[in-house]
Amino acid sequence: MDDPQKKHIPITVAMSGGVDSTVTAALLKQQGHPVAGVFLALAQPDLERQVDRVSRIAERLAIPFSVLDLHLEFEQEVLAYFVQSYFAGLTPNPCIVCNRTIKFGSLLQKVLAGGSQGPATGHYVRLIKDDSGLVRLFCGRDSKKDQSYFLCRLRQEQVARLSFPLGNYTKEEVYKLAEDFGFTEFRERRESQDICFLPNGGVGDFLAAQKRLPPARGAIVTLDGRHVGRHDGIHGFTVGQRRGLGIPDATPYYVVSLDPAKNRVVVGKESDLWSQRLLVRDMNWLSGRLPDLAQTFAVKIRYRHVPADAVVRIAADDMLEVAFHHPQRAITPGQFVAVYQGDELLGGGEIVITMPESQ
Repeated sequence: MDDPQKKHIPITVAMSGGVDSTVTAALLKQQGHPVAGVFLALAQPDLERQVDRVSRIAERLAIPFSVLDLHLEFEQEVLAYFVQSYFAGLTPNPCIVCNRTIKFGSLLQKVLAGGSQGPATGHYVRLIKDDSGLVRLFCGRDSKKDQSYFLCRLRQEQVARLSFPLGNYTKEEVYKLAEDFGFTEFRERRESQDICFLPNGGVGDFLAAQKRLPPARGAIVTLDGRHVGRHDGIHGFTVGQRRGLGIPDATPYYVVSLDPAKNRVVVGKESDLWSQRLLVRDMNWLSGRLPDLAQTFAVKIRYRHVPADAVVRIAADDMLEVAFHHPQRAITPGQFVAVYQGDELLGGGEIVITMPESQ
């Protein structure tokens, strides 16, 4: 979505120090845009090291660079949600919430207030404006790197202000571009797949450091209520988990649900992990309009999930019901569904509950 009328307006690139945001900034500068880099200071454990790395990249690109301190907003919007979700027996997705409220919320507002275009990032997605002026979001050309799922909670007024220059590139092409721009070090650097604010110890250590303490211990029970073990807090478990249960049996047990009201972890066998229907709350449509539901959609229940055919129906209490053509494994409350029509992302909402087929 290159608008010649905006060519002279500065564009701010959210930079992390990785190959994607570096190439994003380099490409935009090569195209003639006035480019500035910004690093978001959130709650990164190695903040000083990251800032130093990004500042050196900006210097090599010969673009202005600044650090935007959003740690208070991040604590309120993302960290609080993350902690509360785990202690409520849900499995959160902080990246989706951060994209809506911080990266393309707080950052977008500050960038626009400063006279720049909306921010550009290194997400592997594509934007297309249709004849009506609606900006539509599509999967990235590189299916292995497509990140559209993480943007399922964005609103039209956000999407219309954003720029994703890497959407039509593959990851390999981005590495080659980086080398053409003089950055030969990225191939040797392991790409981070971790949540940015977690220490090396992971989720368990992070939650243990919070002031709010979960119930100390509770029961692990089977679907029929049989007591088979004890746990040290439901926040340490998620649907589909096999490790750490300590239940000897001829075939393994898996977590099939969490019961925060009774502080119980409910376990079952592999066959008990499969469900065909779920309920979604707070559904967000990127267009701002409810699509025609008289069709089959492709629906993802987590980032690495292969989209599965499903129908979507309006349910009670302003929720939606998603009914898959075939059962899906480990549908997890607290995660998000992303609804697609072909390779176009239509929107997403939070999974509330899986529904027994008898309902």
